[in-house]
Amino acid sequence: MASDTTIKEQVPLGNAAGFSNYFKEDILSGFLVFLIALPLCLGISLACGYPAIAGIFTAIVGAILSTFISNSEMTIKGPAAGLIVIAIGCVEAFGGDGAIGGFTETDMAAYKMALAVGVAAAVLQIFCGFLRAGILAEFFPLSAVHGMLAAIGVIIIVKQVPIALGVRGAKGEPLEMMKEMPHYFSEFNPEIALVGGVSLLIMFLWPWLKRLHAVLKPIPAPLVVLMVAVPLGMVFDLQHTHIYSFHGHKYQVGEEYLVAMPNQVFGMFDDIAYPDFSALQQPMAWKWVFMFFIIGSLESLLSAKAVDLLDPWKRKTNLNRDLIAVGAGNLVSALIGGLPMISEIVRSKANIDNGARTRFADFWHGVFLLLCVALIPTILHLIPLAALAAMLVYTGFRLTHPTEFLHVLNIGKEQLLIFVSTLVGVLATDLLIGIGIGVAVKLAIHLINGVPIRSLFKPYLDVEMQGEATVRINARYSAIFSNWILFRKQLVELGLNEKKNVILDLAQTKLVDHSVMEKLQEIQTDFTQAGVELQVVGLENHISLSNHSLAARKLGKPA
Repeated sequence: MASDTTIKEQVPLGNAAGFSNYFKEDILSGFLVFLIALPLCLGISLACGYPAIAGIFTAIVGAILSTFISNSEMTIKGPAAGLIVIAIGCVEAFGGDGAIGGFTETDMAAYKMALAVGVAAAVLQIFCGFLRAGILAEFFPLSAVHGMLAAIGVIIIVKQVPIALGVRGAKGEPLEMMKEMPHYFSEFNPEIALVGGVSLLIMFLWPWLKRLHAVLKPIPAPLVVLMVAVPLGMVFDLQHTHIYSFHGHKYQVGEEYLVAMPNQVFGMFDDIAYPDFSALQQPMAWKWVFMFFIIGSLESLLSAKAVDLLDPWKRKTNLNRDLIAVGAGNLVSALIGGLPMISEIVRSKANIDNGARTRFADFWHGVFLLLCVALIPTILHLIPLAALAAMLVYTGFRLTHPTEFLHVLNIGKEQLLIFVSTLVGVLATDLLIGIGIGVAVKLAIHLINGVPIRSLFKPYLDVEMQGEATVRINARYSAIFSNWILFRKQLVELGLNEKKNVILDLAQTKLVDHSVMEKLQEIQTDFTQAGVELQVVGLENHISLSNHSLAARKLGKPA
């Protein structure tokens, strides 16, 4: 077994030496991630109400720019399904509806206004990165964040199902569209619905089919979807407008059911669009600026943290630097017509699974996207919209999978209440209000469980030195999500910065919530990697609110 010293010496670094030493591994992973990213970038962009190529612009800019700004070695930067709800909401607020019924002048005007919103949000991200505000991702309770993501999944599904069925003009608020779902299924276009249905079936079955043979393992499901859907579209002659009959009914199909792309090599440069900054004179625009800024930053920072946990070498991302990188990428992307980007966790996990070593895998995936959209735009035009919609329906299902509800319930009934409150709040209002509802419910539960009001946002910590190498921290009143940032700051300063062992005594806390239990487990790993120890004691007289190891603990003697 290799020693710790040997392991540290073998950690791949994203520098000039890393570029050459791990060229083979990184370019291969970059190519495989490109195969996943290509259809998803197109589908996400269209779902956002932007032109299809805007998503490609985003991924290219994110891949090339962030590689040289961020120190995150494994994350893939690009457009993400989690921002669809904000983007399409912003476009609709300015009077557009995206590709529904064709991309009109009104849609183009709304899209350019949305780009201005993206520029403003990006500037805020860069500014907050320089102010070291990446720590703010630690504030939001985990169950509320998961509830928000589940709600986004539901919204993606209800917005994309009509497209997968070939129903034209379907739009509205999520709850309204949910009521209309039976109507969508009764009005489906058979040929388009077949493309969408087969594509969705592949997305669900491919993960199981890959287990049958090692040859299938590296082939991503979105690529298989394209290999089936594109020929189906050609069989149905979607490139030419025509009417066909099915069971006595007549249906029309044509190019409007295919991805709109430049029709010549390097035609992508003709599709560069510029922001309409007059939009920022409207007070309403700033609601969307803060939506992009807050939700986009939160998702990106949480994804970067999650990817760090998956990294085989456990390299740590500087979250402030990563926020600057994402902000810089968003700024350039919005200035040329692209979508907002984040550190995307699904493609990042695929990057790790494909054997990437350094951040240059992200760079290569962007290079392949650039070459693809520049050299073969007419082939991309053959992709049916229904196939892309099916991919997004699958993505939405994964975000709101029934196991998510069961997982939260296992942690505690109160966590399920927070999760569902956030989910319903987002569906009934919007993302910011919805997650605000989740936070409010969490705070109310804490007050009911005896947390003093004075300790909701301020930790009460008594520090005692125990020798030269150990410090004891006695926490009083509470250790909860809303006072965790200051709580964590003390642990980091005394333990990681001063290289001391820390004994954290929670015996005098009335409540230690689930978010803190999980974050303590994370930071214990950081302590171990730094060569020191964080020992958590004093929970013997606390009652666990469920059998889960990370459940909230409430002070009280067990019955």
